[in-house]
Amino acid sequence: MPETAPLRIVFMGTPEFAVPTLEALLTWPGCQVVAVVTAADKPAGRGQKLAESAVKQAAVRHGLPVLQPTNLKAPEFQQELRGYGADLQVIVAFRMLPEAVWNMPRLGSINIHASLLPQYRGAAPINWAIIHGDRVTGVTSFFLQHEIDTGNLIFQDEVPIEDADDFGAVYLKLQHAGAALALRTVQAIAAGIAPSIPQPDRGDLRPAPKLQKETGRLDFRQPAAALANLVRGLSPWPTAFTQLPDGRGLKVFRAHALPGAPTAEAPTGSWLSDGRTYLRVQTPDGQLDLVDLQLEGKKRMPVADFLRGFNVSLLNG
Repeated sequence: MPETAPLRIVFMGTPEFAVPTLEALLTWPGCQVVAVVTAADKPAGRGQKLAESAVKQAAVRHGLPVLQPTNLKAPEFQQELRGYGADLQVIVAFRMLPEAVWNMPRLGSINIHASLLPQYRGAAPINWAIIHGDRVTGVTSFFLQHEIDTGNLIFQDEVPIEDADDFGAVYLKLQHAGAALALRTVQAIAAGIAPSIPQPDRGDLRPAPKLQKETGRLDFRQPAAALANLVRGLSPWPTAFTQLPDGRGLKVFRAHALPGAPTAEAPTGSWLSDGRTYLRVQTPDGQLDLVDLQLEGKKRMPVADFLRGFNVSLLNG
């Protein structure tokens, strides 16, 4: 009986999140990654030197052909892509694809998304799950179709969100869960046993739009627990922020919600500190205890170190 030829795969992705998936596919002899598509090199850092994406760096290490199109609709790019004769395309954290690209392989294209679809469709699913205080998230593999993140489901794996987890911690969990899921999905497709289930039509769906600068602004009129979740969901990047009473910017990397109703002496929005061990802000239902901070122009530091060089008399005017 003749051996089945390995699936020819084109991998598409850009950030570090996608690298473990590429590495996982390279370990399985049932598939052959024939090319990698990633973002163009971009100027970065103070010297504005061209920086390669994490996926490109991984592809180069493995000697894989790399395509870096600036226009996915360009006929010359699509012709080059078609020349690799892919059976399947695997996409992780990449751009929205035109139909001519995602519909090119005979088995279609699959995406690995960092949420339990249909919940949190969009560009920032990890951040929004934490911001909303979810206790469980996960990864989903699905077939691409016209509307973003709406294709038929293949597999899903749940991943817990612990109380102490911030965006960075959940990112790492899902990065590796997504790699395992992608390999299992490709193996199922190769065996002809992959399910293809339409996403349920639900009325309780939350979107996961791209984060904006103002997303991270701490509004102390909001409940303390909601603010603590916002801090977790944006740490260590892009980071929640506020302004001290003297106008200087303050990034907040870690914070806790504490009980404590407003009083006449400490109304909502008041800054509270003993000058040595804690810095808190009063909210309508409690206090936000700021634990890990960075004053503009300074290094990130624990609150006790921050307070050693801070004049507490500047608080509350």
